[in-house]
Formats: sequence, C-alpha cells, structure tokens
Amino acid sequence: MAVNATQSAPNLAGTTSPGFTSTVSAITDAFGDPTRRGIYLFARETVGGVTAAQVAERFGVHPNVARHHLDKLAAGGYLEVAVERAEGAGAGRPSKHYRVGAEARESTVAAVPVHSDDLVLSLLGRALAMLPRAAAERMAEEVGHEYGRAMAQGLTGADPAAEMAAGQRSLRSAMQAVADALTAHGFAAHADQHHSQLRIVNNHCPFGEVAIDNPVICAVDRGMVKGMLGALYGDADVATMASRPQGDTFCATSV
Repeated sequence: MAVNATQSAPNLAGTTSPGFTSTVSAITDAFGDPTRRGIYLFARETVGGVTAAQVAERFGVHPNVARHHLDKLAAGGYLEVAVERAEGAGAGRPSKHYRVGAEARESTVAAVPVHSDDLVLSLLGRALAMLPRAAAERMAEEVGHEYGRAMAQGLTGADPAAEMAAGQRSLRSAMQAVADALTAHGFAAHADQHHSQLRIVNNHCPFGEVAIDNPVICAVDRGMVKGMLGALYGDADVATMASRPQGDTFCATSV
C-alpha cells in the first residue's frame, strides 16, 4: 500500500461535527484552569481519591477554592464523589472523597475517547520504519500538519484564514485552542510558558507503545500543532522540546 503525504487531509467528519465541538467546549470549561488540571492529575494519581483539605494543602489554596475545582470536575463527570470517613480516622463528620473512576483511568480524560486503532498504528509504525528517518519524519509532520489545519476548520466553524486575517486570535488564545483540541484527541494537553518559551505539553500519548518503538511518530504531534496554529494564528516556528520516547516524562512542543 503506497503512502502519499501529499494526499488531501483525512475525512474529519467526526472532528468537525457539533458533537466534537461540544466535547472540546466541555473540556475547556473543565480543564481551562491550570490549577484544576493539576488537581485532576493529583486525584488520578492518588489511590482512594482526595479531599478538599488535601487539595488545599497540596496546591496552597483555600479549602473553598479546592472544593470549587473538585465540584467542577465532578459536575463534568471527570471525578466520582463518595462521602466516607478516611481509614484510621476517628469519630467525626465523614468527608467527601473525589476520585477518578476505574473506567476513566483507562483513558487520560474521562468520557473523551482516544482516537487510535492498534492495528493501524502498528501498520503505520512498520511502514515508517522502512523509510529513511528524515523522510519518515517529514512525511509524519506533513500528515499531522494537514490534519491540524482540518481540525482548526472544525473548531472555528468558519474559514480559519479569514479569522486569522481579521486578527481575532492572539497567539496565547490560539495555543489554548490547540491544546483543547489535542486533549479531545486523547493527548491531555495544556499550554503554558517555561523559561520565557511558550509551549504545549502533552501528558498522554494516544499512539502508545507505537510511538515508543518509532519515535518518528512524534512528528505527527508537531505537525498537528503547526497546522492548527498556522490556521488559527499564523505561521510559527514549532519544535519538539521534550518527548516520552526520548526518556522525558511528558511530550512538549515549543512555539
């Protein structure tokens, strides 16, 4: 089967549907705050769940603020709530414990499907392995770029180029939109600034072990970021600054 990197972007009917846009909006509402993202990851990593008091201590916020973030995540279906007394605690009023459900732990964000297929990914990995590394990386980035531009079209519901020309987006807002779209595709992404460098951090890779075995697939992520930013904001220099296949604890793309 021949692979042509210059073919038109894949059919993104699911990406451009109202359902997809609603999913991105829901994720933005739940995870748009960096503290709330951290709280979700903290709850996900803590066996038995967390209480508002534990979150307040961990993140240095007032318990009422911690409770607000937790209730927001629970309302979106990202956390489950149980009223129970902590193990070893004495008499007293039971506390609310917030935890990530067992099913949700199988994906990075509850109720958001990871768009990957093991068989197709395995085939892609083998196909890329047969090409010279430079050619494989170039093809992977081009495919990601095309897909990213199509995703941007679905997010805006209009011509991204026209919106960009009208100056309706700043770089930061465009990066947040890109991070939200990546999260909806299973990347658990967020935009931030590190040492004066703007970046998009992915805390999960939907390509799984295929990316570990074939690091060149990371170029797809870079291409998606470049394609979406190009459509939503304008051309920008995009580079991979951290990668799980290279031993980092997360993947990050600098802009």
